[in-house]
Amino acid sequence: MAWVVGTGAFLGLLAIVLGTVTLRTGWIVPTARRHVTRPQLHGLGALFMGTYPLLQSLFYFRILPSVSWEVRFFGGNAFLFAGLLLIALSQMLPVRRSPDHADLSGV
Repeated sequence: MAWVVGTGAFLGLLAIVLGTVTLRTGWIVPTARRHVTRPQLHGLGALFMGTYPLLQSLFYFRILPSVSWEVRFFGGNAFLFAGLLLIALSQMLPVRRSPDHADLSGV
């Protein structure tokens, strides 16, 4: 069972690293690049979604002090669904136009 939790921890760390890279540089994984219109929301959603499996593995390996199962369940689901919502919004919201660029349609 430890290898399953360890794999989840690795994938959580990977999601956190990718979310941090997206927030810092705006780079997105090439498979999602075509769909994402707001990279900051995507990066924040990846951070939230990566936090869930990482925290669960830290509780499993007793690195963090144990809390009740209700806190782990509802807190983890809050992180997971918040991240999922942010990633969905990053793909559905329209692209923001910068006010620095001139509007050529009005000329």
